[in-house]
Amino acid sequence: MKIYNTLNKTLETFDPIHENTVNMYVCGPTVYNYIHVGNARPVIFFDVVRRFFEYLGFTVNFVSNFTDVDDKIITKAIEDETDERTIAEKFIEAFYRDVERVGSSTKYLAPRVTKYMSAIIDYIDQLIQEDFAYAVDGDVYFRVTKVDDYGVLSGRKIKDLESGARVEVNKKKENPLDFTLWKSTTEGIKYPSPWGEGRPGWHTECVAMIHDIFGGKIDIHGGGADLMFPHHENEIAQNRAFHQHHLANYWMHNGHLHVNEQKMSKSEGNVDLVKDLDGDLMGFRLFTLGTHYRAPISYSDEILESYVNEWEKLKRVYTQAFYALDLAERLDEDLVKFTALETIREDFVQAMRDDFNTANAITELRELAKFTNRAIRKTDGYDALRAAIDLFNTMFTILGLKVDVKRMSKDTRALYMAWTDARKNKDFEKADRLRETLQNRGVLA
Repeated sequence: MKIYNTLNKTLETFDPIHENTVNMYVCGPTVYNYIHVGNARPVIFFDVVRRFFEYLGFTVNFVSNFTDVDDKIITKAIEDETDERTIAEKFIEAFYRDVERVGSSTKYLAPRVTKYMSAIIDYIDQLIQEDFAYAVDGDVYFRVTKVDDYGVLSGRKIKDLESGARVEVNKKKENPLDFTLWKSTTEGIKYPSPWGEGRPGWHTECVAMIHDIFGGKIDIHGGGADLMFPHHENEIAQNRAFHQHHLANYWMHNGHLHVNEQKMSKSEGNVDLVKDLDGDLMGFRLFTLGTHYRAPISYSDEILESYVNEWEKLKRVYTQAFYALDLAERLDEDLVKFTALETIREDFVQAMRDDFNTANAITELRELAKFTNRAIRKTDGYDALRAAIDLFNTMFTILGLKVDVKRMSKDTRALYMAWTDARKNKDFEKADRLRETLQNRGVLA
């Protein structure tokens, strides 16, 4: 299993800390709005990472947080004339709905910042005691220059950051690069602390929760490329101060989703919300997985439509395979192996082992569809159909693609046989009527 480690900028063999176990953390949303299709990319991709590790036999402890206290949430609450908790609950529920719609699992540990406040405060206090942080007038800042390899993840150097920094207006900081661990505030929700009432800084929330939940180094830390600096860099800095290591053995970052060569973002106003996408979103899921996760994705209605159409074709082949299975002559009860299918399976798994190359994995899914179409056209293809469906199920499970198939009833099977007889007898009027009925039932394309 090979993973591109953003920390070391190399493709590395995956070696878990604990045998047969993967501990992974993925940064979750700040819940003040609905997620857009760019936000959905890590939701889908890291769900596939979890699924593939489970396919390989690993136990995966998957954690992804909710930032449910933030200036943006306070602003939204003021706009809506309500409170922050109401806003957070509304958009957490909306997030789960969107996660389910795109086919990702919601069965994972999802810590909320508001539920881990004492752990976050204890974490900050320990950093102060170790002289890596300092309190000024109710605020707490982290001393960036105390970490000798600050910038190790993003490749930025302190000297370059200092020379390129804007004029610092915050006179409380010892250094313009020092970042906030605790923010004194009189507005919105606030919590008591040794430094006064306030709320935590964004960069300390995830690392403190990882410390509390996992108690040490984790295998994988994931998120979007935009989080690499400063968020993930500052997580590493705090953990280097606290635990003397880089928090995770493998750092994984997915590329941006672009619209007209610009990153999709709420601040730019160029967003399509997941909740507004119509119909079966498996085509959208296929679209996000059709490009290697580290590369950017170009998004447009036309590109998305092409993947939606491809998904409809794959779904049709899969469904038709079941119908053909109901009509085919039954041969062996044991699942027969076919060399072509075994090659497709091996190439699919190898693509996933090669840094989760879902684009190449989907190529093998297309090859499976071709094999299945050939098997459907054979009258004695029962064994081939069973084997193809079995492989479809494996691939769909790993990629998180879902199809609901209703097996052919006795009545539908009788209609199909009557349609076949009508064609043989050249009773085309009857065949056309039966074909329309079978099409309406989804048996014929």
